[in-house]
Amino acid sequence: MSIGRYATESTPSFPVLPRPPAGAPNVVVIVLDDTGFAQLGCFGSDIVTPNIDRLAAGGVRYNRFHVTSLCSPTRASLMTGQNHHRVGMGFLTDIPLGYPGYTGRIPADVPTLPGLLRDSGYNTFAIGKWHLAPRWEQSASGPFTRWPLGLGFERYYGFIGPDSNHWTPHLTQDNTFVEPPARPEDGYHLTEDLADRAIRMVLDQQQATPDKPFFLYFATGAMHAPHHAPRDWIDRYRGHFDDGWEAWRQATFERQVAAGIVPGNTTLLDRPPWVQDWSALSADERRLFARMMEVFAGFLSHTDAQIGRLLDFLASIDALDNTLVLLFSDNGTSAEGGPVGSLNEHRFTHDMVDDVADTLAHIDDLGGFRAYNHYPWGWAWAGNTPLRLWKRYSWLGGVRTPLIVRAPGGGNGEIRDEFCHVNDLLPTICDAVGIERPGDLDGTPLGTEHRMQYFEMLGSRSMYVDGWKATTDHVGRQITVEREHVEGSKEFATDRWELFNLSDDFAEAHDLSETYPDKVRELESLWWSEAGRNQVLPLDDSFVMRATALEPRPYPPGYRTTYRPGGNFIAEDFLPPLGLGFDVIADIDAVGDGVLVALGDWNNGWAVYVLDGKPVVAFSLFSKLDRLEGPALPAGARELRMSFRPERGKPGSVTIAVDGDVVAEGELSGHLPFRWQIGGGGLHVGHDTGFPVCDDYVTPFPFTGTLTAVHIEVPILAPPPAADEVASAIHRE
Repeated sequence: MSIGRYATESTPSFPVLPRPPAGAPNVVVIVLDDTGFAQLGCFGSDIVTPNIDRLAAGGVRYNRFHVTSLCSPTRASLMTGQNHHRVGMGFLTDIPLGYPGYTGRIPADVPTLPGLLRDSGYNTFAIGKWHLAPRWEQSASGPFTRWPLGLGFERYYGFIGPDSNHWTPHLTQDNTFVEPPARPEDGYHLTEDLADRAIRMVLDQQQATPDKPFFLYFATGAMHAPHHAPRDWIDRYRGHFDDGWEAWRQATFERQVAAGIVPGNTTLLDRPPWVQDWSALSADERRLFARMMEVFAGFLSHTDAQIGRLLDFLASIDALDNTLVLLFSDNGTSAEGGPVGSLNEHRFTHDMVDDVADTLAHIDDLGGFRAYNHYPWGWAWAGNTPLRLWKRYSWLGGVRTPLIVRAPGGGNGEIRDEFCHVNDLLPTICDAVGIERPGDLDGTPLGTEHRMQYFEMLGSRSMYVDGWKATTDHVGRQITVEREHVEGSKEFATDRWELFNLSDDFAEAHDLSETYPDKVRELESLWWSEAGRNQVLPLDDSFVMRATALEPRPYPPGYRTTYRPGGNFIAEDFLPPLGLGFDVIADIDAVGDGVLVALGDWNNGWAVYVLDGKPVVAFSLFSKLDRLEGPALPAGARELRMSFRPERGKPGSVTIAVDGDVVAEGELSGHLPFRWQIGGGGLHVGHDTGFPVCDDYVTPFPFTGTLTAVHIEVPILAPPPAADEVASAIHRE
């Protein structure tokens, strides 16, 4: 370039934009959630998944593909090609700890898959579940460096947290919280919306630059609870699972062997004692548990249909044959419904077991607007056929999931049995598109030898080397009912390492530890070495102990916090602590009807509102409603106060006061949860969204009077009176 005085004397120069190698394919990565080894049709299931099966028939199935047994860690390993602890994701982003392997933050200097592809000339889109931003970075305040756009994606639409109500999700577009485009009563469903958005993003990009490749990350909320699906999809399976989980598991295993998914010499272990004998259940229990599985199956078939829409769209624009498609699940099946399933999964997070009679009374609600349901762990056991245990464990039931790869041009449905891991996918994609791999990866491209891999999740440990796998029998301290029923060691000091030759024993069925004790010692020693190298230590198998190392809130709340109408919701984690008592004070300039403030919904939540001129407080505690109503507000009312106070020996009391005078008092029937919404709901001021807290109103139910502000006061955070401060100062002197 040269610059003269005049354009006639100057030579222009233009920036060199990155371009991928000629012929580089598009890349689509589809990540299912909590989907077991045996739950897809092409892996032996009789659940109808024709579109995923079509993908498999035109590609390759891997029957020895492994993940980390939990969502955030698997996704971090996918995005970086490294072991999850090495990139700070030893557990969930919701619980960032003060240890290097558990910060919940992918380090800024670690290259990510979307960043590599973007910088090589790709457009990059993320759709669906994220769950890679740490707890204190999930609000409208950011920082956004570990949101999708901060880690290399150019566009994003989905939900930032661990799960979501599929009827009324809390959505994010790029770096902004947004409302769903329609209401559930109008036919809205999250998975359909995600497919619509994915199609639209790709369509817009391809019409603008048809020769430019794209990377689409499509991560469904399915099949994580809540299991939500349109009723007609669920009812297609009515009666299908009436024979129970043992019979379904046996039939599935036979299909797997016949299809070559599982070697013919695989041993199908007997039902473990902690899974109920189907024939010993009551007729009502069998009816309920079968219906819960019908809901799950309908949910999966509905999800498959949305994946089919996406694949059909790619074919319609002549893009599919130049697209590398990968589909897998982030971990094995979830047992978080406990032994009897759950009408409301929020109970699981509080270590509660559902009452079968109560769930039976709501059996027609399962899968619909009124439920946040999850199936019993007997179906989780069957869904991982022929493997042992489930999500959160380092047994194969937790870490071995389906993987389908369809290369450009398609394939012939081959089944490959090489040991591979989610950290292999980044280098595989780099090679496929012709860009240089980052250095210092833990994964190797598919088709090359992955000789060694450690596993650890919540204290459950295993070590794989050259076909041998040693696995501990550890049962952690997360779920009381699981710890009481599942056999195994409850202390690290008593853990027993079992040994399996996976080359001959596909399902970890034959323990060889007594035959080869030296091999056990070798693998255990290697595990400790890998644990040190990968930042796995210190070991911890409980939620309670993790709380002691939880990263403190960077901007802790004060005694009084003020919220004003007109903004978006305030993320739950950024509210003051409510469990030890709080006051809600609404400043009003004119009386009207509507919501003053609301958090959560009828699954778990509370709201303060005015109905027919009367102040009302509603608490829905794990779907059980407590409601308190006061007399009609006087025309000149200026302050409405709701106060909650816990009481020794009982859940606590609630009062309503108007301009300083108490007008209603009541008792709660249950304790407040420490987490109101698993899916990361927020506080709404002057209106509500999604489902209401109770049937008194239909959202948004905006307040029709004049609401100036809402204040939340937490008495335990109150500053000491001035006299006390003076006395304290004198005492110090």
